[in-house]
Amino acid sequence: MQRILKRVHVNIPFTMLKERYLPRFLEGSINPEIGFDAWSLESFSRKDFLEVARKIHEHALHVTIHAPFIDLSAGSPDPAVRALTRRRFEQLLRAAQAFHPLRIVCHAGYDWKRYQYLEERWIENSLETWEWMAQGVKNLGAALMLENVYERGPEELAMLLKPLMAHRVGFCLDTGHQAAFSSTPLAQWLESLSPFLGQLHLHDNFGQRDEHMALGRGNINFEALFKALREIRDEPFPITLEPHEEADLAPSVEYLAKIWPWP
Repeated sequence: MQRILKRVHVNIPFTMLKERYLPRFLEGSINPEIGFDAWSLESFSRKDFLEVARKIHEHALHVTIHAPFIDLSAGSPDPAVRALTRRRFEQLLRAAQAFHPLRIVCHAGYDWKRYQYLEERWIENSLETWEWMAQGVKNLGAALMLENVYERGPEELAMLLKPLMAHRVGFCLDTGHQAAFSSTPLAQWLESLSPFLGQLHLHDNFGQRDEHMALGRGNINFEALFKALREIRDEPFPITLEPHEEADLAPSVEYLAKIWPWP
């Protein structure tokens, strides 16, 4: 179990990491994926970020980062919304300097219920934002990953990922979001977007809600997923476990150890 835990990341909001969970991550040699929201970016100082980062690096842990996403839209037709989105990302990039992250994950943000009649405009605005963001992430020595949430199928992400390939922007496959919000089979997502795949977010559900359950507790076929991943790549992808309850971490790691396909 410890062998697998050292090879994955575990999501944790920065506020929770600083105020409660940092000792647990350090003592357990758990690599964090640190989530930042508007409150943490506004409330904590650079000194706070440096203090947490120093302890993480002293324990030789690796960091990935999840960008804020609530009420943000990289492709919004409203310039004020895009300006706020960029402001939050600017704050994030400053905070991320302390952590030397391997990846920074952002929600791609396409929601057909809101943007289907503005799709071309939304794509144009999004590409401008993500090209700018990708350069900032690259300057940190990291790679930008765009994550699926409400996208119905891989084509709604491919329209961003294809033109962003030159900017080293990759795809973060979120299994829980795919199961809850997409009617397109997981195998088709992999077939279409495997050239862009650079990270995975793993959590389980029953296909109705974004429940963030422990792996193996819902009906997502992780065995088939990892068999396909092994065929795509001979070494592990960067993987983040996303339990929303502390008690779900150990069962997820135990389950993952049983189906882990790489040496």
